[in-house]
Amino acid sequence: MVEHIVLIKCAETTTAAQKQQLIDRTLRLKETIPGIVDIQQGLNFSTRNKGYDIGLTVRFENREALQNYLPHPDHQATIAYLQQIGVEDTIIVDFDID
Repeated sequence: MVEHIVLIKCAETTTAAQKQQLIDRTLRLKETIPGIVDIQQGLNFSTRNKGYDIGLTVRFENREALQNYLPHPDHQATIAYLQQIGVEDTIIVDFDID
């Protein structure tokens, strides 16, 4: 399996409603993209967040599933929405798990 972690820093103009809409859209990806074992996303409440607002973890069956996820139209639509509402930065980490 593969763990995919994304930290998102939104623009100051991004509203709480837009952040929640992003989370809702992202969680629905499990219904449409093959190979997703689990997906979790939420608002960061840590005071050590260095400005990152939202955390995402996606567990995939294997690396091939991750590679198929990246260009998938539903994933690309979610990325387009994130860009629309304002993203300043992202950090992405992918690793194999047993």
